[in-house]
Amino acid sequence: MDLNRIREFIKEELFTMEPDIFTGRFGDMEERLNQKRERVKKEGWWAPHMPKEYGGMGLDLMELAQLSEVLGASPIGHYTFGCQAPDAGNMEVLKDFGTPEQKEKYLKPLVNGDIRSCFSMTEPGFAGSNPIHMNTIATKKDKQYVISGRKWFTTGADGASFAIVMCVTNPDAPKYQRASQIIVPCNTPGFQIARNISIMGEANDGWFSHSEVLYDQVHVDESNRIGEEGGGFSIAQQRLGPGRIHHCMRWIGICERALTLICKRAKSRHLDINTPLSSKQTIQNWIAEARARIDASRLLVMDCAKQIEEKGSYGARKSVSIIKFYVADVLSETLNRAIQVHGALGITDELPLSFWYRHERGARIYDGPDEVHKVRVAKLELKTNG
Repeated sequence: MDLNRIREFIKEELFTMEPDIFTGRFGDMEERLNQKRERVKKEGWWAPHMPKEYGGMGLDLMELAQLSEVLGASPIGHYTFGCQAPDAGNMEVLKDFGTPEQKEKYLKPLVNGDIRSCFSMTEPGFAGSNPIHMNTIATKKDKQYVISGRKWFTTGADGASFAIVMCVTNPDAPKYQRASQIIVPCNTPGFQIARNISIMGEANDGWFSHSEVLYDQVHVDESNRIGEEGGGFSIAQQRLGPGRIHHCMRWIGICERALTLICKRAKSRHLDINTPLSSKQTIQNWIAEARARIDASRLLVMDCAKQIEEKGSYGARKSVSIIKFYVADVLSETLNRAIQVHGALGITDELPLSFWYRHERGARIYDGPDEVHKVRVAKLELKTNG
C-alpha cells in the first residue's frame, strides 16, 4: 500500500470535485463518483477493510487506520474507496456472522460496490445512549418476522438496497439478549422512508442523507436474521470497536487538512501590509496546540487499534471510549478554530470547513455521546485504581 500515491490521488481526483459536494446533491455526482471508484479498483485499492478472498485489500486494523486518515482528507474519500460507513460495518457483520446465502445475496454485491446498505438502530422516542430501550418489534409468525417500528438517522437509507435492522425479538429475555439484527430489503412492502432529516439546514439525498424510516408490518423470512436470535447486541459490540478506529482516524485526516488550511490562511492573510495573521500569538498558539493534539490523537488511536488486535474489542474497551471522546473533541476544536482563522470565508462553502462543521458535529453524539464514554472510562479507572 503506497500511501503517498493515494494522497496524490485524493488531492488530484477528489479535491477538485468538492465544490460540487458542498452545494449540490449526492445523486447529481453519483455517476462521476462511480468513475473514480472504477479507477480505485484498477489501482487495487478497493475495499481495504475486507479480506482479499472477498475482493478487498486485506489490510489489518493498523494498516487500515493509517489509510483511513489519508482518506479522511476528503468528504468522499472513504466512499470512493468502498469503505464508507455504514456499508463498511455492514460488510464486516455479514462477513463474520452472515450465512452463506446472506453472503451471496447481500455481501457480495455490497463489497463490489454494486449496491449500498443502511443500518437502522436509533429511534426518535428513545435515548440512543441507552440502546437496550427500543420499540421496534419483530414478531415471529410461522417462519417469518413481522417488523413494526420507527427509526431515524438511518444513514444512507435513501437509495439503499437493504437495511440491517436492530429490533426486539425476545422482549422477556435479559436486557442484552432481547434484540436481533435482521436484514430487510428496502423494496419490501411496509418499508417506508418518511423523510430525509435536515441536518443544520441540509437534508440532501443518497449516501449523504440521514432518513427517518417507518417499518409498517414488514414481513421478512426468518432466514434474514443475522446470527442467533437475541444476539443483536453482541454483534453490535463486535462492530463498534473497529468502527471507532475508522471514524477516529477519518477525523484525524479532517484535522490535518484543517490545520493545513489554517497555516496557509495565516501566512497569506495580512492585517496590514507588514502584519501577516501568522505573526499573532493567538494564531501561533492555536497552530501549536492543534499539532500537539492531532499527534496525540493519532498515537492514542494506533495504540487502541493494537489493543483491539491483541485483546479484542471488549479487552480494549477503555481505550475505545477514550479515543471516541478525545478525538471527537480535537476535531470539534480544530474545525472551530479553522473557521475563526478564515473569518467570513470560513463559514462559506468555498472551503470544506463549513461542510465538516455541519456534518461532523455529530461526532460527539453518534456511537455513544462523549459523556457516556467518559463515565465508562471513569468507572474502569475507579475499579482498578485507588
